[in-house]
Amino acid sequence: MSNSTTKIPALGLGTFRLQDQQAFDAVANGIDLGYRHIDTAQIYKNEADVGRAIAASKVSPNELFVTTKVWTDSFAEGKLIPSLKESLHKLQLERVNLTLIHWPSPNDEIPVAVYLEQLLEAKKQGLTELIGISNFTIKKTQEAIAAISAEHIATNQIEIHPFLQNRKLVEFLQQQGIHITAYMPLAYGKVIQEPVIQKIAATHNATAAQIALAWSLQQGFAVIPSSTKRENLQSNLAAEKIILSDAEMSAIAGLDSGERIANPGFAPTWD
Repeated sequence: MSNSTTKIPALGLGTFRLQDQQAFDAVANGIDLGYRHIDTAQIYKNEADVGRAIAASKVSPNELFVTTKVWTDSFAEGKLIPSLKESLHKLQLERVNLTLIHWPSPNDEIPVAVYLEQLLEAKKQGLTELIGISNFTIKKTQEAIAAISAEHIATNQIEIHPFLQNRKLVEFLQQQGIHITAYMPLAYGKVIQEPVIQKIAATHNATAAQIALAWSLQQGFAVIPSSTKRENLQSNLAAEKIILSDAEMSAIAGLDSGERIANPGFAPTWD
């Protein structure tokens, strides 16, 4: 694929809401257990902790796939590249593998082309291997494609879990050849309590979390669950080995209720 989506490891380690030593420990444990895809963001305020964990690891940074996301306060002309360089300094890396625009500019204060063209320039400068978007609707993705073309958009990172399946947006992205990264794939643990998923988990001698992750992976999405517990981090890795039947996939598909967790006041108008 021209947008190099095959380079994004399918199962990654998310760090949203992890701070200080907690963030360091989660990343250190994750790398030790075999995670090679680490996801952070400027607004998480943990890039330095993630960077410390990477530096302390016995695994070379060249073997890792590190994603960060540029926050909305760095979208204005001339601000994005310096902000990404600051992220690289915190992460103790010369470049990241993937840089995303975290959210569209609130109230469209800054046009999509202004910040995506800066992000493309950052790629040309070698600060990031791949670039992409996050929380972009169909309309916003169309604007992104118009600005830099779909071939430069490695992924759209969006909220997807059994209770929010985002089907219209997923279908559009797939038509455009844009890879999908699913964040909050466990719906903050709600999937663990879901009887339909529990029943499928029992059939596979698996956990409900593993089943929810396998459901996303089987659709071709990358997933970035987070956990502060080493045993959960290890357990989540096993999701890649689970194959769900068509009936099981359909049963989980039936759980869609449009239940959105990440919905701040500055969010775009959802599809």
